[in-house]
Amino acid sequence: MATVEMQEASFNNIIEENNLVIIDFWAEWCGPCRAYAPVFERVSEEFPNVVFAKVDTEVEQALAGSFGIRSIPTTIAFKQGIGVFMQPGALPEEALKDLITKLQDLDMDEVRAELESRESEDVA
Repeated sequence: MATVEMQEASFNNIIEENNLVIIDFWAEWCGPCRAYAPVFERVSEEFPNVVFAKVDTEVEQALAGSFGIRSIPTTIAFKQGIGVFMQPGALPEEALKDLITKLQDLDMDEVRAELESRESEDVA
């Protein structure tokens, strides 16, 4: 599956309607972003059941701002609607593949339990 362009208007639908979404926040003028783009595209071909989305930070400034993007490229992952990974910098191809494999195996019941535990601690 080729990468999809993500806009603020389509963000919620893409996140909610797909099990695993990997997002690349990038900009045309960014050299490391241009170097990362073919890696991101190649890896997307190997994982057809994962949605790979790209957010142009110049066009989608509000969306980038909502994540506090300060450095690009930044890779963010959502599984079952929950943000589970965020890292600035271009990931090497093998590291991106490894990340996706680990995220596919991630037990979301454990993640939700951990989030609930943290929320109850914050309230106390």
